[in-house]
Amino acid sequence: MEDETSSRFRDARAPIALMTCESGRHLAETVAGHMGNELIPTAETWFACGEGKFEINANVRGHDVYIFQSPIGRQDSLSVYDRFIMLLHAIEAAALSDAQYITAVIPYYPNARQDKRKGRTREGISAGLFARMLQSAGADRVVTTEIHNDAIAGMFNPTLAHLENVFLTRRFVEWLKSRNLVGDVVVSPDVGYLERARAYAEELEADLAALSKERDYSKPNHVSRSTLIGDVQGRNILLVDDIIDTASSVGAAVKELKTRGARDIIVACVHPVFSDPAWERLHAVKDMAEKDGWNFQVVGTSTITHDDTPDWYHSFQIEKLLAAILEKINLRGSVTGVQDQHEQPDKP
Repeated sequence: MEDETSSRFRDARAPIALMTCESGRHLAETVAGHMGNELIPTAETWFACGEGKFEINANVRGHDVYIFQSPIGRQDSLSVYDRFIMLLHAIEAAALSDAQYITAVIPYYPNARQDKRKGRTREGISAGLFARMLQSAGADRVVTTEIHNDAIAGMFNPTLAHLENVFLTRRFVEWLKSRNLVGDVVVSPDVGYLERARAYAEELEADLAALSKERDYSKPNHVSRSTLIGDVQGRNILLVDDIIDTASSVGAAVKELKTRGARDIIVACVHPVFSDPAWERLHAVKDMAEKDGWNFQVVGTSTITHDDTPDWYHSFQIEKLLAAILEKINLRGSVTGVQDQHEQPDKP
């Protein structure tokens, strides 16, 4: 009788190999642990002039290779572009090592907000540029989570590379419920995120409201005004978004919601970028909440990790889900089935 290990080997599209760029090591080690695999030994080098290189110190010929990278984080001084270029070095190294398949695992897709020309004619669309660079380096697939615009998938040439956009909503909602980090009304911070907010509201059987956000694109990360569509008077709020960067939108949203009579406010996002002065702004909101006697909590996921976080910040760990998805890809299974299935969250 065939055992499970030999059955998995037969069904796999190729022997699996996991490796990582240094900025993605924590993510990679955690995912590899859930998969029961070890990381392939590699060496990342940065020269004094700023150039870098990536070496694979094991045989990956004919393997199904997965390369991890975290484009944003606090564990080193590298920029988003430094980290992206190192990922390209790693992909090319795997391609030149004759890997059978190459998948880049990037939970937060860099430059995803640069997905269109925002009323201007003399700017690039770097979300598409990054897609072309990834497939030119040799990536067959890119695994990311809750990308800012689903249309970015169309920026890849389907004959060369495929974007696997993982949705966290069902698992994230179950986790939020298990920790009582929910509200009576789900609020979208802008009209563009309304459909994703609707998915949260349906899972929670909650009401739905939205803020209409007016931006001044002459200033980066600047929201001039937020206007509420819906009723939040006397209600507890779950404000959901895909990305929090400098938290200017959060500040404007909380101000508007409190003006309209909202009670407690929980802010949940998929990608907690938290560029300066985000933490300062969030601390200011927390101080205001404590002074006025209402509850304010912030939730992110481990697509981006932060050290020394306050007790009012909570992180939903996505590594176990990522591990299951990578196994399904290797075994030619259904990714949708994994991300949509219900799972009992770990107890807090």
